[in-house]
Amino acid sequence: MLRAIYNALWWIIAPLAVLRLLIRSRKERGYREHIAERFGYSRGRLQEDNAPLIWVHAVSVGETRAAQPLIDALMKARPDARILLTHMTPSGRATGAQIFGDRVLRSYLPYDMPHVVRRFLRAWRPSLGLVMETEVWPTMIDECRRADVPLVLTNARMSARSFKRAAKFGHAGKDVFGGFARVLAQSPSDAERLTALGARNVAVLGNLKFDMSTPPELAARGHAWRAAIGTRPVWVAASTREGEEELVLQAFAALGIDDALLILVPRHPQRFNEVAALVENAGLRLERRSTWAPSAAVASAASGAGGGVPALPPSVNVLLGDSMGELGAYYAASDLAFIGGSLLPLGGQNLIEACAVGVPVLIGPHVFNFTQATADAVAAGAAVQVQDPADLARALRELFGDKAARLAMGGAASAFAARHRGATARTVDVLMALLPE
Repeated sequence: MLRAIYNALWWIIAPLAVLRLLIRSRKERGYREHIAERFGYSRGRLQEDNAPLIWVHAVSVGETRAAQPLIDALMKARPDARILLTHMTPSGRATGAQIFGDRVLRSYLPYDMPHVVRRFLRAWRPSLGLVMETEVWPTMIDECRRADVPLVLTNARMSARSFKRAAKFGHAGKDVFGGFARVLAQSPSDAERLTALGARNVAVLGNLKFDMSTPPELAARGHAWRAAIGTRPVWVAASTREGEEELVLQAFAALGIDDALLILVPRHPQRFNEVAALVENAGLRLERRSTWAPSAAVASAASGAGGGVPALPPSVNVLLGDSMGELGAYYAASDLAFIGGSLLPLGGQNLIEACAVGVPVLIGPHVFNFTQATADAVAAGAAVQVQDPADLARALRELFGDKAARLAMGGAASAFAARHRGATARTVDVLMALLPE
């Protein structure tokens, strides 16, 4: 009965979803592109193309970047296979294009309607499907099972909050989670919750995000920016969400260090102008990364040519990170990193990339999407959890005032990230057994 209601609701939701895409496209044009793919009308692949196809679904930017080491490893392990990368957001699709270029095929994931999903599967004929982290679409799982396509929940996580919601569906939920061929969990607590929800063949392989690394050219870009900024204290507020920038600016005002520079990097590109207006309305001088260090200048500096990035005027209080795919560079340019999505009850964002760069991490109280990674980082001395803007300002002030403590924390962050690597190799070993020879 629940499945019938779910399928019927999609006939109502689908037109509204398209309307929402068109509305959102007023701020981000990509939402009005490739709409047919959301109904399964993908170009697919040629009928005579019989190479194994590994389909990887990464909903948006974070999942796409986390999938990079896994996709690279899959290409190396099975060079004869094709890779299809699907997304739900234009920013995720743009990130995939930026990282992989034409090495992968790409499409939007279709809406979760039986005939739409079947059309998608007929067009692409995947040999194996991987969905990253928390993506659970009941009809997609059902149709993959019917089409004999092994579908694997990869880098899987299940917060206590999400578990309580999913458990309310009882046997219907167990049928959904039991449809995955394998579930590869990040941690024992994730595995325990997923098993309780009905998942079969569950293994704990670790978090793929620990295998992410900042490319050398991106680190060099960040170091070039830092040289142009000078010796002033620099902190980055990364992946901030709506309503959170005001809190970050409150912390900045309470910091009490006159020459400090805040690098503010909103998570969603359609909000760049909105956040710029917030900064200017706060009476702070703003510089945009896109106008201060345009791409050609950045490339020149990062390649060692020198002189590519102009000095950032000392009167600038806030550098707006209005670019995609450069978070590693922003971390490399900073003394301290605050990870957004955590001052408001939004679940937090990934702190592992900052740790891997060797930057001490500050993070708010709301981290239910990254509970284990946050707890482990705090225990390792790599991160400090703060409760509110005043507490954030206090932690920043203490660390800026104690260089030895800041450097020790950065070293602990690097060691923490290095200690948990290896999930990619373990995941590939499992996946290769599911692919046809």
